[in-house]
Amino acid sequence: MKTRPIVVAISAAATIGLAASTAAQAAPQPGPNDRARAHGITKAGDAWMGWATDDTAAKSTPPQSIAATVGGIDVSKWQGNVDWASWWGQGMRFAYVKATEGDYYVNPYFSQQYNGSYNVGMVRGAYHFATPNDSGGAAQADYFLAHGGGWSRDGKTLPGVLDIEYNPYGATCYGLSQSAMVSWIKAFTDRYKARTSRDVVIYTTTDWWTSCTGNSAAFNTTNPLWVARYNTSPGTLPGGWGFYTFWQYTDSPLDKDYFNGDLSRLTALANG
Repeated sequence: MKTRPIVVAISAAATIGLAASTAAQAAPQPGPNDRARAHGITKAGDAWMGWATDDTAAKSTPPQSIAATVGGIDVSKWQGNVDWASWWGQGMRFAYVKATEGDYYVNPYFSQQYNGSYNVGMVRGAYHFATPNDSGGAAQADYFLAHGGGWSRDGKTLPGVLDIEYNPYGATCYGLSQSAMVSWIKAFTDRYKARTSRDVVIYTTTDWWTSCTGNSAAFNTTNPLWVARYNTSPGTLPGGWGFYTFWQYTDSPLDKDYFNGDLSRLTALANG
């Protein structure tokens, strides 16, 4: 069974309270499916961005010659209290932090991770792991916004991310038809934009998006794409997107990502 790496903080930021955990509610899902259990997911709330990606593509370090990119990481409860100064020293300049899952879970380490990355100088943002079988897209956007998924034009806060991928708790497409899935995603993205003025970033894989939305092109002119593929290139992009904004390229020793542009463009994305 796979265990996610824990990175222990050595800074004062580690003492930031974990009050967000009290907001978590009892999860309504059945237990994790066999595939999820093989990845170390034992209960609702355990899923992370890209939990199934490392068994669908070859692990590989991407080319070091990629120009005009910014390195970053994404984290969840599995990383615990993160040593942000260490990751800054390794060249990471942005971070995305899991805030919520469904309408029942809040990352207990969210404050340390979200504030700690900001305090060390990173541009940071929050992500929501969607479970479309539990409640509507608008309701989950509201839950995300109520528990850390907001946005402000301070040059250091990125728009939120809708993490829509393989279901750890049941059927791959959460029991929704392709058209129903597209409608669910639209409800989430519309509500997020109405409340923040920003278009949420969509994180997915090409395989999942093709299977579960019919490779819908409904979002490629509005929502930035974050594609997951652990290989030497992002590969074929889903949904008619002409380019990716973020690329998750490995989970070793934790999830690492590239922003497709230089630091000035990353700041511009943060500012809207």
